[in-house]
Amino acid sequence: MHVTFYGAVGEVTGSLHFLTAGNDRILLDCGMFQGHRKEADRKNRILPFDPRIVTNMVLSHAHIDHSGRIPLLTRNGFAGRVICTRATEDVCSYLLPDSAHIQESDAAYLNYKMARSVLEDMIPGRRKAKKRESIRRRLKTDQGLNRKAIDDIIEKYHLDAVHPVYTVADARQSLTFFDGHPYKTPIVLGQDTQCCLYDAGHILGSAITLICTRENGRKRTIAYSGDLGRFGKPILKDPTLHFEPEHQDVDLLIMESTYGDREHEPVADLEPHLKQVLNKTLERGGTVLIPSFAFGRTQELLYAIHDLYNKNEVPEVPVYVDSPLATEITRVFGEHPEMYDRRTHRDFLESGKNPFMFKNVRFITEVADSMALMREMAPHIVIAASGMCEAGRILHHLRYKIHNPKNTILIVGFMAEHTLGRRILEKGAAYEESGRTGDAPELRFLNKVYPLKARVVKLDGFSAHADKNEMLKFLKQSNLRVQKIALVHGEVEQTRGFADTLQNAGYSVHIPRYGEHLKIR
Repeated sequence: MHVTFYGAVGEVTGSLHFLTAGNDRILLDCGMFQGHRKEADRKNRILPFDPRIVTNMVLSHAHIDHSGRIPLLTRNGFAGRVICTRATEDVCSYLLPDSAHIQESDAAYLNYKMARSVLEDMIPGRRKAKKRESIRRRLKTDQGLNRKAIDDIIEKYHLDAVHPVYTVADARQSLTFFDGHPYKTPIVLGQDTQCCLYDAGHILGSAITLICTRENGRKRTIAYSGDLGRFGKPILKDPTLHFEPEHQDVDLLIMESTYGDREHEPVADLEPHLKQVLNKTLERGGTVLIPSFAFGRTQELLYAIHDLYNKNEVPEVPVYVDSPLATEITRVFGEHPEMYDRRTHRDFLESGKNPFMFKNVRFITEVADSMALMREMAPHIVIAASGMCEAGRILHHLRYKIHNPKNTILIVGFMAEHTLGRRILEKGAAYEESGRTGDAPELRFLNKVYPLKARVVKLDGFSAHADKNEMLKFLKQSNLRVQKIALVHGEVEQTRGFADTLQNAGYSVHIPRYGEHLKIR
């Protein structure tokens, strides 16, 4: 049996691991890389194997860095099934088409800029100013970009058009390959291979995968953590600690290490700290702007704000969820109460309340309503995509709010290297440490430079990833007996730090490189 590591090694995106066992070839996740546009685009267009040789695939959860290249897989000859939980299947039905739509829109805009630039370069210098507007009218309509006119120019002048990694049609087709299963149910993966999914507690439907196979009459077991959740957080149940006897002896655990060298603030401090941030900002007459993933983090925020409103601990200002995708995902959350923990049942469901719906919350789907909200000056809370500030409506809210010191940008999750979210976090922290003296730091996005005068606050407690101590808790308190651990899904510093911690605790640890084959003996 061999495992080859093709993604999320030395970084936290692009999860993809390839398991070979006899005649069975099993893919663990097929995620997109996120970060610098050009580098991510280059990585995302290539699968390092022929999809036609893959027997089946197991998807740990629906986040795009784990699921985002499935349409590329299915478009290129994959004939197996995508095994996951039922909740993951439901969420992917929204996430994957949305990912494709963003790619199509980005490609269309880049092609527009290319065509516009070519036409402008053909105009003599003295006439440029007059002709630019006529060029824009030629390439745009009242409904948006004139894609036929743009395509005609690209073809006429033999330009290299930009194409999405996959289309919305590809994404919708990929959904026909999904098979959703309950937790703790044996699933056939191949000729001599089975798997079983256990609750990972990370996001709705997330799973720890136990894969069992036989080679030369000997049983081998691989566990794949996917992304592990935290213990004691509201809404979802904790990560599984009790596994069935046939899954307890693990030859190799492929384990995430996102926060392998960090400790989150205690879960119990989460709402008090959120309360403090909201009250301080609203007292200044400001707006709280929260870049948030549509899936998971948005629902946690709604839950926490709803709870604070119920307790009368913060002013009940309007809360806007400015994301059509988050609106749909919140509906999916409402359809899977079997995933909720005891506290959520007690505090909300048993009294007939929806944890994510309350009188002050408004879900914004139309662009016109979003644009009107950006100009709103009265105190309010905005939760908008995307979580790392690389795309989506959050950029336009930042454009209107980032220069006002009354406002707060609340960071509630991991910001990968080279993203705008990471730059906001780092520059905001440095400005606070300087006592906010001197000129405010500047950030460039949407082709303009903006001063970062808004307050920047980070709350680690909202992270859906287990920290160092919680991952150790999973290893020490679960009934798994692990022979060897391969650490993935972490930036180099975090992975190395966690490897040192595990080795000091007596575990055998390996940090794989991209493309490395690891043989399970």
